[in-house]
Amino acid sequence: MIGYGDRARTQCEVVRLFRETHPDLPPLNQGTISKIEAQYREMGHVRKVPSKRQAVVDDDTKLNLLLALEENPITPARQLARDNFPFSPFVAVTQVLCQNTAI
Repeated sequence: MIGYGDRARTQCEVVRLFRETHPDLPPLNQGTISKIEAQYREMGHVRKVPSKRQAVVDDDTKLNLLLALEENPITPARQLARDNFPFSPFVAVTQVLCQNTAI
């Protein structure tokens, strides 16, 4: 364990120390400490990371996008995004282009 407080401790010690220091908060268990430590080692922080959600694209918009791409196949994806999804992220275009389902 990297540590809690002034020195490195085991996860069990961190759980015990947290319960003693913060009796008014819900208790942490060793699994929670393990997940927090893993996130810290991977990302360098323990802030909540927003999940990536998929953009919702209706069939008409998909068709317009694919028709625009068929008319000019060398159109950059960012340009397609600006033309077809003015308020949606660039991810919406790549999501549509990467789908294997037919319209």
